[in-house]
Amino acid sequence: MSGFTVCVLTEDSKEIKTVEQEQEQVIPQAVSAGVAEKLARKKSQRFTYLVAAVMSSFGITSMAVFAVYYRFSWQMEGGDVPWSEMLGTFSLSVGAAVAMEFWARWAHRALWHASLWHMHESHHRPREGPFELNDVFAIINAVPAIALLSYGIFHKGLVPGLCFGAGLGITVFGMAYMFVHDGLVHKRFPVGPIANVPYFRRVAAAHQLHHSDKFNGAPYGLFLGPKEVEEVGGLEELEKEISRRIRSGS
Repeated sequence: MSGFTVCVLTEDSKEIKTVEQEQEQVIPQAVSAGVAEKLARKKSQRFTYLVAAVMSSFGITSMAVFAVYYRFSWQMEGGDVPWSEMLGTFSLSVGAAVAMEFWARWAHRALWHASLWHMHESHHRPREGPFELNDVFAIINAVPAIALLSYGIFHKGLVPGLCFGAGLGITVFGMAYMFVHDGLVHKRFPVGPIANVPYFRRVAAAHQLHHSDKFNGAPYGLFLGPKEVEEVGGLEELEKEISRRIRSGS
């Protein structure tokens, strides 16, 4: 009967443990590096948008202040104060700012979430880069404001005064919208203590419900968003979202 030899391969348990320990160390390091890279990229994107927002805000605000000063000083040349024209300008500026909230609500629902969804969709997806295609709407809304302001600056009379007021109101609304929507709600740049104002907390929470699509997209407005949520019976969800944002420090 011929003999045979059985070979048994064994591995040193110490070597196995060493390899496992190295793998356990490499994986967290890789994850940490990925997280750090993502945070750095996000920080860079926020800084880029912040610079763009500050520059545009400074430019638009400077132009608006200059326009108001120029037009009112021009109106009072000769000592006569055109009270009716100035009252019309002030009234239209306030009226246009308020009306823009209702226009934005309608456009958001009837246009942005309909025929213009291919552009607005970028706002409902994770952002890739400091800007999104949805930002184009801000430029589109700026065109009529600039046109109305320009006509009001270079012409005298009640109608130009009303146009100037309307353009000023649209501008004020646009600035406020960018500050609250882009800064407070979506944290594209820091907004400081405004984040702790109770009503703005409600506005931010209401807009977050819009992105959750819990109430068929409502609210579509921004500053009156909490009222829209109340109208669709979402107050309980609104309070939950407010509490969640407070706990998370949002």
